Amino acid sequence: MAATRERRDWQRRSRYAARLAEAAVEGDGGWLDAWEAAAGPDDPDVAVVRVEFTIQLAGALRGSDWAKNTTDEQFAGFFRVLPQAVERIQRAAELNPGDPTPYISEMAVARGLNYPHGDVRRIWKTITRLDPYNYPAHIVALPYWYARWHGSDELAASFSREASEQAPPGTLLRMLPLIVWWDHRDDGAKEADFRTPELVAMVDAALVDAAAAPTDHPDLPRTRHLLAYFLARQGRWEAALELFRLVDGHVGAAPWSQYDFPAVAYCQWRDRAVRHAGRR
Repeated sequence: MAATRERRDWQRRSRYAARLAEAAVEGDGGWLDAWEAAAGPDDPDVAVVRVEFTIQLAGALRGSDWAKNTTDEQFAGFFRVLPQAVERIQRAAELNPGDPTPYISEMAVARGLNYPHGDVRRIWKTITRLDPYNYPAHIVALPYWYARWHGSDELAASFSREASEQAPPGTLLRMLPLIVWWDHRDDGAKEADFRTPELVAMVDAALVDAAAAPTDHPDLPRTRHLLAYFLARQGRWEAALELFRLVDGHVGAAPWSQYDFPAVAYCQWRDRAVRHAGRR
C-alpha cells in the first residue's frame, strides 16, 4: 500500500485496498485493528483500507440477495454501518490529497445511500481530475447509472460511451460498452445477438485497447476473460483461444464468476474454442 502511494499507482491502490478489506471482513479483522493501532491515526494507507472495510462490512450485513428477500434486520445493519464510511472517506482524502482512492470508494457509498445525481457528478469530477482514466473507478461508478440503481439504460450507455470515446488506447475503458451490454442483455441473448455488426465493432475496439495496455496492467487479465467469452460467442475461435491461453488456470473473473460453477462454465467455453480452432 505504501508503494502504491509513493508511485501514485492509483489503480493498484484501490484494488489492493479492496482485497485487504475483503480479507478483514471474511476473517476476524483483528490484523487491521492491530495495523491501525501501530500505524497511528494519520496513516493514509490504513485509512483507505478502513474505508473499504466499512463499505464491505455493510454489504456483508445486508447480504447479496434481492431486496424482497432481505430482512429488516439485514437492512438495519447495512444502514447502521455504511454511513460511517462517509466521515472516514473525508479523513482519508485529507491524509493524502492527491489520491482518488477515497473518492472511488465513495462511488459505492453513493449507490448504497442514494446520493442524488448532482452529488455523484461532483465526486466523479474530483476522481477524473486526479486520475482521468482510472479503470477501477469507472467500474465502481458504472452501476450507479444503471436503471436498477439510480439511472437508466440511456444514462448507463452514455456514461460508458463517453468514457470509452475519450480514453486513449491502453486504458481498457473501451471495455465499458461491452460490460454494459453483458450486464443487461447476456442472460436473454440469442446467438445472433452476439454477432451483430455493432457488437462485433465493440469487441474489436476493446481488443485494440487491450493490445495497447501495459502487460502488467492490473485489470488486463479480467479484460481478457470477458473478451475470450465474447469472441467465442461470436465464433471467432482462433482469437478466443489466444486469450484463453493467456488466462488459463484462473476462473475468478466475469463472466465465469457469475455462474454457480465457474470452473465448469469456463472449461466449457475454453474447450469449445479448442475444438473449433483445431478444426480450422
